[in-house]
Amino acid sequence: MTHPLALIALLPLLGFLLNGTFATAFGGKKFNNTVAALIACAMPIAAFALTVQTFFTLQSNGYAPIVEPLYRWALVGEHTFDISFYFDRLSAVMTLIVTGVGSVIHIYSTGYMHDDKSFGRFMAYLNLFLFFMLLLVLGRSMLLLFVGWEGVGLASYLLIGFWFDDLANAAAGRKAFITNRVGDAGFLIGMFLLYGAFGTLDMDTINSAFAVGPVTVVSASLVGFFLFVGATGKSAQIPLYVWLPDAMAGPTPVSALIHAATMVTAGVYLVARMSGVYMQAPDASQLMAVVGVLTAFMAATIALVQTDIKKVLAYSTVSQLGFMFVALGVGAYGVAIFHVVTHAFFKACLFLGAGSVIHALGGEQDIRKMGGLRKHIPITFWTFLVSTAAIAGIPGLAGFFSKDEILWFAFASEKGGAPWLWAMGALTAFMTAFYMTRLLWLTFFGASRMSHEVEHHVHESPLSMTGVLGVLAVLSAAGGYIGIPHFLEPQIPLPPVVEALEHYEHTLLYVSIAIAFAGVGLAVFMYSGPASRAASVAKAAGPVRVVLEGKYFVDELYAAVIVRPLAWVSEHVFFKVGDKLLIDGTLNGLAGLVQRSAGWLGRTQTGSLQFYALLVMVGMVGALLWSWRHV
Repeated sequence: MTHPLALIALLPLLGFLLNGTFATAFGGKKFNNTVAALIACAMPIAAFALTVQTFFTLQSNGYAPIVEPLYRWALVGEHTFDISFYFDRLSAVMTLIVTGVGSVIHIYSTGYMHDDKSFGRFMAYLNLFLFFMLLLVLGRSMLLLFVGWEGVGLASYLLIGFWFDDLANAAAGRKAFITNRVGDAGFLIGMFLLYGAFGTLDMDTINSAFAVGPVTVVSASLVGFFLFVGATGKSAQIPLYVWLPDAMAGPTPVSALIHAATMVTAGVYLVARMSGVYMQAPDASQLMAVVGVLTAFMAATIALVQTDIKKVLAYSTVSQLGFMFVALGVGAYGVAIFHVVTHAFFKACLFLGAGSVIHALGGEQDIRKMGGLRKHIPITFWTFLVSTAAIAGIPGLAGFFSKDEILWFAFASEKGGAPWLWAMGALTAFMTAFYMTRLLWLTFFGASRMSHEVEHHVHESPLSMTGVLGVLAVLSAAGGYIGIPHFLEPQIPLPPVVEALEHYEHTLLYVSIAIAFAGVGLAVFMYSGPASRAASVAKAAGPVRVVLEGKYFVDELYAAVIVRPLAWVSEHVFFKVGDKLLIDGTLNGLAGLVQRSAGWLGRTQTGSLQFYALLVMVGMVGALLWSWRHV
């Protein structure tokens, strides 16, 4: 096959074009839901199969990167911009996750969205998102990566605001889109700096230039900082994390695709892909680790008090992304990608499990109105249990392996590890085990808090949904045995550890296990007994709980400091002064001048021949006088 990488990316685009044209109101809905579902699912599945085949080709070639030039995009002076695809160990892992997990989410969506009036449009959007995500992970140059980066931003806007009849959903889509544009400005500056220094945006070439030692033509820390600004937008880190919880307004499969397996990990992928830069940028790396651990901790504290089943998972996602950036900040790039993989498995299973719960309860998302569901929807329960145990860090499951690796390198890495990073991470891991067990217990255990009408209609989801949950639950259990860090090590070496700290590894492992079980045990103790037990703790928390329920009032702060001042400037300066006074005033003034001039000249049109003859005589006399004086 001549261009397998291009075909991997273009297959979902073909699905988007077919369904966008023939399965939507735009094309007269010539495809029914069954045909639209077949097309939408077949394309990512085919892309996944082709990715597996290409991976074996990569393996047979000794993992030498596959470079696939497609065509020349532009020629500017002596500089060329080519559309080229690049397939190495890192992009192989990411492409397998994007196409594999993306495929099962497409299958799940056929059941979850089956009765939606815009089913064809939804499936088309999913395919479009997958196309842009594949451009992002397969592009050789930062320019092509940026096209995919902006494309997933567009597709996520369409998917988050899919039910735009509700203005809150439309507002959530706009919030995600605008917040990410702030981060993208930083990404662009980083790109400009690199292009100005090296005359190319090919990431393998740039990494090679930094690999030989410190580069004098550009500051690695400055470039690393601006690229990290871009990553904070896409991967929802402080201060640009605020869009992700609101993005739960979209259909649940969107949450699983965007917020578990693909778009939110784009920032992590960018940093790992540009690891050559960050190896020479200790200041930017240290900043990344600090921001990551603070984000992980803060989001975990907010998740403790959330009552919306999807909001708990949303803040959990922000927290887990923080863990990934801790790993990146201490130089453990392969470990960060390992957590990307395991997180894709268990968080996709959790989001889709939440969707199955919502589907069973007719749209209810408040966990205070659930309880006792394990008997009604057993498949959903068991898969949710496995994925909850995985994210909690129970030994043997996927999340345990990747989380423990992150905590170890946060403690002992020579590239910025520190005991306080480990302590913050360990406390966050404890809270993760606690709030996820709380979510599990309030949803599936205890007495039913559902209304009689809702409980009477509770039912298990169809096979298209429960089958996917089963697959993801298996991966959540076994995904930690894949060994991603060691697979990536020939390309992205693991950081050395401080020799004096090596003997702490097993001790910290046991502490990590104890933390997981302590978090689970405390949640079971609080929520398995009388309701007054948890209520008394909540009452004792007092002001702390108010702050957590208010999500630290960050949205209110942004509204007061940024949104309302900008709205005032837009209204009173740009609109009233710039638009109405200057632009409209200038145009209206010119129109008024012409009107008044026309009115004055119109007075000469009297219809009197004598008056016209007088004007002619005046003109002739004037002309003669002018000629007499100047000729």
